[in-house]
Amino acid sequence: MSFVKQHMFKVILGIALVSAFALPANAQEVKIGVVNIQVLMERSPQTKAAMDALQEEFAPRQREFLAKQKEYEELGAKVQKDVAVMGETERRNAEKNLRELGRDFERLRTEFQEDSNLRQNEEIGQLQRAVLKEVQDYAEAQGYGLVVGDGVLYVSSAVNITEDVLNAVIANYQAQAPSQ
Repeated sequence: MSFVKQHMFKVILGIALVSAFALPANAQEVKIGVVNIQVLMERSPQTKAAMDALQEEFAPRQREFLAKQKEYEELGAKVQKDVAVMGETERRNAEKNLRELGRDFERLRTEFQEDSNLRQNEEIGQLQRAVLKEVQDYAEAQGYGLVVGDGVLYVSSAVNITEDVLNAVIANYQAQAPSQ
């Protein structure tokens, strides 16, 4: 019970301190906005462009991976079909070839997945930095004193500036597109 009392005391003390420091600032109005970074990341044209570029970058390796998969499946089907008529040595060689091809296929698949994930994470990191910069630029240009992102449990439409920031992000992207 004393833990609860101590915790409540700290909370009340914290509220009192915040209130005491906020009273002088109350004289001037602070513009506050809330942005859903996840929505910006999902709907920004930069994200689509980056994901399309990654798809194009990894397309040759994906074709190689799919070709190896098809080769493995065809060899597996052939060995399965012909195993009854093969001699012992021929069967062992076919199974060995199938295992080797299976290992090559798994290695290609693993390397492809790891490289793809690494590049995707790099691009997402760059996109996040760019989107945060866009939010900061928008907030400064519009005179916001505080913009909150993740961790918001409720936001009214009066302070939700996600769509406004998204429109600015899109406009900035389109303005840069012809020059690139």
